Parts: sequence; structure tokens; C-alpha cells
Amino acid sequence: MALEIERRFLIKNDNWKEFITKKIYIEQGYLSKSLDGWIIRIRFEGKNSKIALKKHIKGFTNFEFEYPIPRSDAEKIMSNLSSTIKKERFFLEVEKKSWIIDCFKDNNYPLEIAEIELSNEEEDLFLPSFISKEITGLKHYSNFSLANNPFSLWKENYLKTFKSN
Repeated sequence: MALEIERRFLIKNDNWKEFITKKIYIEQGYLSKSLDGWIIRIRFEGKNSKIALKKHIKGFTNFEFEYPIPRSDAEKIMSNLSSTIKKERFFLEVEKKSWIIDCFKDNNYPLEIAEIELSNEEEDLFLPSFISKEITGLKHYSNFSLANNPFSLWKENYLKTFKSN
């Protein structure tokens, strides 16, 4: 069974850049119409294309099943989707832990989100100096939600909260 146990955070400064080990460009689109039930996603990640099925279980644990699909199939599906996002993904190594920073593009710019996958929900976590507010479980920050309601269109009260962190 494929489980994803992940915590997500906003970022308060650029100190994370000193820990970069790798960078890729991601474009993804969603076939699902709601956060209820299974989320179905197509993703281009470098030269790879994948389809993923995700479903929230509890806390910050999800089912996540991901499979490679032919690029031509992924391109055909993506060309028929309106709910898409683009981002640069940076891989970091901090205190022997692997972190990911997603820097969103287009309508979700300048949003940056840090993620870390854990082995279990009780795992102790050291928060690096670049981490700000935790957003784990806040649905409006999910990639699916950002594809349907981009950061640039958020109401002013959300943006004030974002900028104050």
C-alpha cells in the first residue's frame, strides 16, 4: 500500500537555497472536480509523465498511487484540462532530512511551499530557519486547490496572512 505522510509549510526567507541538491520543472493537471474522494492527477516531471491517484485518509496521511504513462497519452489528457499548475521543485538536504521546496509559477507566483515526507505522523521534526507557518491540512494550499483557485486570485485577507508570515 502506498502511503504519503507529509507536512507542509510556508517559507519566510531564502535561506533554503544553500541546501539545494537538485531542481526539476513540474507541470500537472487534475481530472478530479472536487477534493472529496480520489484526486486524479497527470504530471510532467522532466522527461517523465505520470498519473497519480491520491486520497486523504487522516491527519496528514494520504493514499498515493503513481504510475508512469506514455508521454503522448499524458499530453493528450493535459491538453483537455483547465485545472493545471506549474512549479519549480527544489530538493534539499537539511540535517540529514530530505525537504522539497515548490516555487509556483504563473497565477500561483510568488507562492513557495516547503514539504517533508515522514515515516509516521508522530515522527519528531526539526524545523529549519527558513520555515514559517505550517499549512498541513489547509485545503486552499493544496495543489489541487491552487490549480482551481490560483494564489493570485485569493482574497486580500488571505494575502495579508501570507505576507505576515
